[in-house]
Amino acid sequence: ALITFAQYLQRCSYEGLSNLVKNVVDLAHTCVDNEDAPDCTKSLPSIFLDNICHVEKLRDSYGAMADCCAKADPERNECFLSFKVPQPDFVQPYQRPASDVICQEYQQNRVSLLGHFIYTVARRNPFLYAPTILSLAADYEHALQSCCKEADVGACLDEKVDQIFHSKKVSVTQQYSCGILRKFGERTFKGNKLALLSQKYPKAPFSEILKILKDIKGIYKECCEGDMVECMDDRAELMTYMCSKQDVFSSKIKHCCDKPVVERSQCIIEAEFDDKPEGLPSLVEKYIESQEVCKSFEADHDVFLSEFVYEYSRRHPELSTQLILRITKGYETLLEKCCKTPNPAECYGNAVEELNKHIKETQDVVKTNCELLTAHGERDFLKALLIRYTKKMPQVSTETLLEIGQKMTAVGTKCCQLPEDKRLPCSEGYLSIVIHDMCRRQETTPINEHVTHCCDDSYAYRRPCFTAMGVDTKYVPPPFNPDMFNFDEKLCTAPPAEQEIGQMKLLVNLIKRKPQMTEEQIKTIADGFVAMVDKCCKQTDIESCLGEE
Repeated sequence: ALITFAQYLQRCSYEGLSNLVKNVVDLAHTCVDNEDAPDCTKSLPSIFLDNICHVEKLRDSYGAMADCCAKADPERNECFLSFKVPQPDFVQPYQRPASDVICQEYQQNRVSLLGHFIYTVARRNPFLYAPTILSLAADYEHALQSCCKEADVGACLDEKVDQIFHSKKVSVTQQYSCGILRKFGERTFKGNKLALLSQKYPKAPFSEILKILKDIKGIYKECCEGDMVECMDDRAELMTYMCSKQDVFSSKIKHCCDKPVVERSQCIIEAEFDDKPEGLPSLVEKYIESQEVCKSFEADHDVFLSEFVYEYSRRHPELSTQLILRITKGYETLLEKCCKTPNPAECYGNAVEELNKHIKETQDVVKTNCELLTAHGERDFLKALLIRYTKKMPQVSTETLLEIGQKMTAVGTKCCQLPEDKRLPCSEGYLSIVIHDMCRRQETTPINEHVTHCCDDSYAYRRPCFTAMGVDTKYVPPPFNPDMFNFDEKLCTAPPAEQEIGQMKLLVNLIKRKPQMTEEQIKTIADGFVAMVDKCCKQTDIESCLGEE
């Protein structure tokens, strides 16, 4: 309840919210004793929003947000969600109590200490998945319990609390999944999750996978709409169900099921894939050679393809879910065409070769990029990416291009060091998140028609679409602005990391001026630049040397 209120009423004090939390908790106790009491039939989101709308002087603090109260649900909730401010300036990041008092405070005022932590994190991150905030708080408490036994409490907490905030990537993937659900609809969302669940629980029967898929879709719908209480409740219920059937789902979740409810969900989501069952038969017989293929496909298109996704995914944990969806789309298109011909089997006879060709193409993209990164290091890899992406979308600001390049380089660094069979799902999975973030920004400020096409056309083909995108030929470079290439002594005196970023920005600005430049021309200029810096940094009057050169 505290998280929900803090995420809606971001300007409200901890004490103010505590009163609202008390109202809701009191109501919950009343309803447990008497289900027919007033307000007990209302949905939880409505109860929360009613409480918010009863806040005195709501308009004084929140202005136009108060008009949301005049709307009926679910419009009222959507209206409130539109007023949430991510990382607002008026909320400072969490400041933990000083090292010399924190342990005593934890012992004496545990609820208040953890309450303030939850309150601050929720206010600063109004879209952060509520279960994630609770598990952050649980991790924070574990950190306190172990660090308060150490001699240097502060150093121990610094390390552990840093780790906590970096390890919670779940929220990023949660928001990403909400974005996919919103943008591409239920069918794509379910297809992607079906592939992932089948990879993760390859021993589970199709019927069980479908059951949890249906629950997950409902949970995401609640969470994405900001209905965190229902979402958490349903999620805990699903995890209890999975833990009651561990033998059916996975041998890898036992340690999760032993944890308390708040930590269990997170653990199951992060658990590794179960081992593939031995001796699964080849799929060629059922999906290519069988005489019944077209009959089954035409009888129930979606069920047939869902089974294909399930069977294919559980056999291929080494592929990305996006690639599996592309394979499925290719298979569907082939059947739609071939089942109309007099001899379907002949028509889709070379399907397996086509399939293997497409898989190899995707694996080659990963292989080439990982080889480039390993051979030349992060710096040159980032340069190569910046050249590639500035040519594709020169309209994007230099800062944003650098940010995208750095994120993509981080994906490379993370995924290329993994064993071969984990590289593809890692790299395409994370790149899809980077691309989605970029596509979300371009909805408000469109970049160019190629980018719009890749962002909107198909979820599964987004990454190959961006990879294949060529130079934007319709782009007209801005008139020459000498400030873009303004060299001063910072080139010599700035710290190395800053010099590095300055040079990268210079590279981007250069390509924005001349997107058609060849690799050879870029290299000539870059070498000249290095020589110039080398020469001028040794001079007494750096600036006039740079100006001359």
